[in-house]
Amino acid sequence: MHHFLRSMNRQILRLTLPNIITNITVPLLGMVDLAIVGHIGDATHIGAIALGTTIFNLIYWNFGFLRMGTSGLTAQAYGANNTDETLRILVRGITIALSAALLLLALQVPIAQLARRLINRSPQLIALTLTYFYVRIWAAPATLGLYVLKGWFIGMQDSRTPMIIAILLNIVNILFSLLFVMVFHMDIAGVALGTVLAQYCGLLMAIGCWLYKYGHLRQHIHIKESLRWDDMKRFFHLNSDIFLRTLCLVAVFSFIPFISYHMGDDILAANTLLMQLFTLFSYIMDGFAYAGEALVGRFIGAEDEPSLRKVIRYLVYWGCGLTAIFTLLYFFCGEWILGIFTDKREVIATAMSYMRWTIAVPVAGFAAFLFDGIYIGATASKAMRNIMFIATAVFFGGYYLLAPVLDNDGLWIAFLLFLVFRGGLMWIACHRVITTKSSH
Repeated sequence: MHHFLRSMNRQILRLTLPNIITNITVPLLGMVDLAIVGHIGDATHIGAIALGTTIFNLIYWNFGFLRMGTSGLTAQAYGANNTDETLRILVRGITIALSAALLLLALQVPIAQLARRLINRSPQLIALTLTYFYVRIWAAPATLGLYVLKGWFIGMQDSRTPMIIAILLNIVNILFSLLFVMVFHMDIAGVALGTVLAQYCGLLMAIGCWLYKYGHLRQHIHIKESLRWDDMKRFFHLNSDIFLRTLCLVAVFSFIPFISYHMGDDILAANTLLMQLFTLFSYIMDGFAYAGEALVGRFIGAEDEPSLRKVIRYLVYWGCGLTAIFTLLYFFCGEWILGIFTDKREVIATAMSYMRWTIAVPVAGFAAFLFDGIYIGATASKAMRNIMFIATAVFFGGYYLLAPVLDNDGLWIAFLLFLVFRGGLMWIACHRVITTKSSH
């Protein structure tokens, strides 16, 4: 028994640690672009990169279902030792990713026009942002293809390959962006082109890794069989639920900076800083959530209910331990951590007046992250979607009830309620959802 528990923890950490490293490299793409432009341009260039990166984050966040849907289904097929089905899922995912990418390329002008209206700033800022947008949009096929391949690798219990790809991709991005900006003097278009080429290099690396590790499975790939309408329908149904759930997330996380902007520059700066602490916690917890996707899906596929229940229990133990660590860290070192992000004392002072809410974020939010991974592994997308609808309604209802009286405090309380309802309802419903899925 003791050996089994050690083995379970080892499996969780084997999948978690590479995922955490991969997660930390994700924002580096935008940060690298920002750092290079910060040395060659003025504030308008920096603003254009920040806006351009935000546009792509909003676009690609909505396609997160390509990774999540692929990982849950693949993990279940892997657990059931159904090699043919793991490959059919990969073909379906790649087909949808490329179709979506072609749609984005076809709609790039309307998307740019919408962005132009929303930016509504100086003509120079709009021109630079759209220059960046029109170059970087051509990375869409590589970016969405990588989503599917990352999800497939995770479903196959392989989190090391996505980590290696993410690290190499960022190194290539830095080299290309420096080359185009410093040597060829291509300005902001060079930064975007560096990112585009890095994404395609990442895709080629992912294909190379697939051929090296799984190339012997090529004879199991049957395109026509993979794209049968009934199977595609299930894939679409699962992904449409995850898409709607992600839309709710985008609505909440877009509303926070939007409403902070209307509360004034000090509040916007303070909330932006405090949300960095939420993001830091989320990178760690998402690593465990990805491990949950892989292991829960695998044990459901293998119809191994004792291991399924144990992995859920151990994920919760890890979540509680990390929550205690981050709560203490933010309580004792919060001001010092904020000082890493800015040296503006007045901004830090404003942020510290709301720090008590950020200290509560790990306690309020850890279950939301962990059970996201558990539900994705169980492909319980309908339950995830419905719970997210409720939590989002609580957020907006809470904000509009509390903000007139409490201002920014009201916004933070609404955000904490959103996290508590999201994680709490998934935790409460977990037994029923998992029992239903594992008995199929």
